[in-house]
Amino acid sequence: MSRDERRRVRGVMLCHFVASLAALGMPPFFAILLSEEFASTQLHLVGWLYVLPTVFSALAAPWWGRFADRYGARRSLLRAQVGLALGFLLASQATSVGGFALALTVQGLLGGTFAASNTWLAGELQGERLARALTAMQASARAALVVAPILFGYLIGGISPLTLYAWLTLLPLAAAALVATVPASGSPREAVQAADSASGDRHHEPPSASEAVHPGLLLWLQFGFSFACVVTYPYFIADLQGRFAGLSTVTLATLFSLPHLVYLAFSAPLGKALAGHCPRRTLTLAFAVMALACWAQYGLAGSGWQAQAGMWLARLAMGLAMTAAFVALHRLMSGASRQRAGRLFGRLDAAAKWAGVAAGLGAGVLASRFGLASPLLASAWVLAALGLSLAPGLTHSLSTSSQRTRT
Repeated sequence: MSRDERRRVRGVMLCHFVASLAALGMPPFFAILLSEEFASTQLHLVGWLYVLPTVFSALAAPWWGRFADRYGARRSLLRAQVGLALGFLLASQATSVGGFALALTVQGLLGGTFAASNTWLAGELQGERLARALTAMQASARAALVVAPILFGYLIGGISPLTLYAWLTLLPLAAAALVATVPASGSPREAVQAADSASGDRHHEPPSASEAVHPGLLLWLQFGFSFACVVTYPYFIADLQGRFAGLSTVTLATLFSLPHLVYLAFSAPLGKALAGHCPRRTLTLAFAVMALACWAQYGLAGSGWQAQAGMWLARLAMGLAMTAAFVALHRLMSGASRQRAGRLFGRLDAAAKWAGVAAGLGAGVLASRFGLASPLLASAWVLAALGLSLAPGLTHSLSTSSQRTRT
């Protein structure tokens, strides 16, 4: 990879991290914002406000993907950063809960930095290098998810939430300025192919039949995997508080964060280690291990050290399997992004967003009817279904039907 290519890729990742800090850091403090800024006691609105940007981002993502294909990924990323800044600015000026909800709607409709960033990377890289870049992008989002609540929790102790939103407007604007300074590339894919031909690099050859997947299957994998991850989030700590009464809040938070910390630590080395393996087989195995880990977490109970040790091991296994699944899924995305990358990543982003909405609502229904641990069991079942959907017979029939449709 040339120096200019490295600069562009690092610039895109830094821009996404900066935007993620702002977008992911404030939602955990919506309850404080409602009570302090609007004197509202309707805390049930927090859940609706939490999913509002996600819903409108999912609605807008396919359209913005087509925008990127038509006008270029660079303009799309600039547009997303400026749109995010506008949403934050409107939030800082809100005088009612309705005005704040409108600002979150604008944030969702005009944002979409993750899909725009991935589209840019798909125009710069191919094959294994694109897969590793997508894995690194996922790491930047998870790093922001860990850092942002701690940072903003400290800041909210000194300034009001709406004032903080005004300052946060500067983050996506700074990211947009950084994007504007990153040198544009003429024909990146041709340049990459020429460089690979000169160096003898074979990582960018067309994907083999074992690595290619039907676009519909790829969307299902993205939706199902996102759902299986997110559905375990809302009630995990509350569930463990009931099952393991002796654990401290810090320990519970560490258990919750452990899979994400594993991703941050092992995504890069696992990406290199799995480069020579079939991504579909890796994904099937990862889904199986992650399903078993979720099932184990569902079944563990008691105050003894054996159950607690089992929970730590299950969370560790879940983190490793989740990391391997992301690595393999990104390789499949890389193979499918050779044409109309904006449209593809727009649809994938929409699938992930809708999965998050469905998981949040589904977790509430499951927890109220079947207990706080039931989302873990639901995750295991979804992961098992994902693994079965990768069975050779099913994927072959999907490919055959797709070819018949085109002919």
